[in-house]
Amino acid sequence: QVQLVESGGGLVQAGTSLRLSCAASGRTSSDYAMGWFRQSPGKEREFVASINWNGGETSYADSVKGRFTISRDNAKNTMYLQMNSLKPEDTAVYYCAARRLIGLSTVSRLYEYWGQGTQVTVSS
Repeated sequence: QVQLVESGGGLVQAGTSLRLSCAASGRTSSDYAMGWFRQSPGKEREFVASINWNGGETSYADSVKGRFTISRDNAKNTMYLQMNSLKPEDTAVYYCAARRLIGLSTVSRLYEYWGQGTQVTVSS
């Protein structure tokens, strides 16, 4: 089992930045692809960004491309999401996820492990 804990969420103004972290514990391994998803009230969970096992490959939703950067530090068992130029429409609960394969995925059902989520609220 792998446990994931997100941190770094909060209330910020539009145009500012936040960095989310996702700490993994338990049966951690660097051979896991990871990703960030988000969910707003009344909406389905949506893909934000994903990263393969060694950080050499990343993928982003069009809505965040150029503003968000996903990265990982396998020595610290931690993944990050740097969010710049935040917009009110980025407001959501952000979840980190991990899957027992080295290749990334944009599909939420292909991830086995999930964190509890961290709230990000962007005011206009």
